[in-house]
Amino acid sequence: MDRDAEDTGRDAGRRRVLLAAPRGYCAGVDRAVIAVERALEKYGAPIYVRHEIVHNKYVVRTLEKKGAIFVDETAEVPEGEIVIFSAHGVSPEVHREAERGKLATVDATCPLVTKVHKEAVRFARQDYDILLIGHEGHEEVIGTSGEAPEHITLVDGPKDAASVEVRDPEKVVWLSQTTLSVDETMETVDALKTRFPLLVSPPSDDICYATQNRQTAVKQVAAEAQLVLVVGSKNSSNSARMVEAALGAGADASYLVDNAGEIDEAWLEGVTTVGLSSGASVPEVLVDGALEWLAERGFDDVEIVQPMEEHIQFSLPKELRRDLRAEAAEKVRG
Repeated sequence: MDRDAEDTGRDAGRRRVLLAAPRGYCAGVDRAVIAVERALEKYGAPIYVRHEIVHNKYVVRTLEKKGAIFVDETAEVPEGEIVIFSAHGVSPEVHREAERGKLATVDATCPLVTKVHKEAVRFARQDYDILLIGHEGHEEVIGTSGEAPEHITLVDGPKDAASVEVRDPEKVVWLSQTTLSVDETMETVDALKTRFPLLVSPPSDDICYATQNRQTAVKQVAAEAQLVLVVGSKNSSNSARMVEAALGAGADASYLVDNAGEIDEAWLEGVTTVGLSSGASVPEVLVDGALEWLAERGFDDVEIVQPMEEHIQFSLPKELRRDLRAEAAEKVRG
């Protein structure tokens, strides 16, 4: 598509960046990262973290330098140590493993993921079959499925809707992973409703506000940009979905990059407008690096595209709040 030919009002030599907002850290990621930092300050290194606290290489490496040790399984944490559960959530069995290992735990599960866990438990108690829309093997899906394994069936996109089986078509509900594509999720739901007309929806959207907002913003950017760059790690579901959203909204090309070093200069050939955003687990320093890289190549005209604002914040995990309050009280007494 020759967008310049369509936009006669645009300067022929003008190179611009459309910077999407909101972008980057959501409230759940911010909470989880701060939880690790505060735990290191309060208890000292090392602090063990089960799986990546959030799906971003830069964040993980930065926390490792401060004394965090990331492990794949709870059994890898020495007895009596502190382990932090990642923002993606864990199953009840992981909590039991921590108890057996006599581990002190800090649960940094995003409150919006916890909401889905509670929904799964509630519908299972009512003996519903639960169709969990999500990506097989994703940590969040594993954690949610562990809440009610006998009731939950994974539906990995519209293609799975045709083959899923339930015990009672009149008693089935769908839930979803919080970081999915809004459009694809609703396509999956529509396909499920074709088979199960009485399919119950969750009381409120499971796809988190930040995922939806970032997809909305990147779609608006993509409508005017030939190239859209999304800063985020390859294992970040919400970042990958933003690339898909950009392509679906009209961008000629869209790529997921961990940082500016992964941008290919060849992508800029014939491009006058670049869209830029970042996934919900990406610190702003990485976006700044991409902006600097683009500015060095003549893309120094930056416009903010902000279809909505975000003001949501989450409090720290209860275990940290308790210990920090006790520390503050001790200082007052002293």
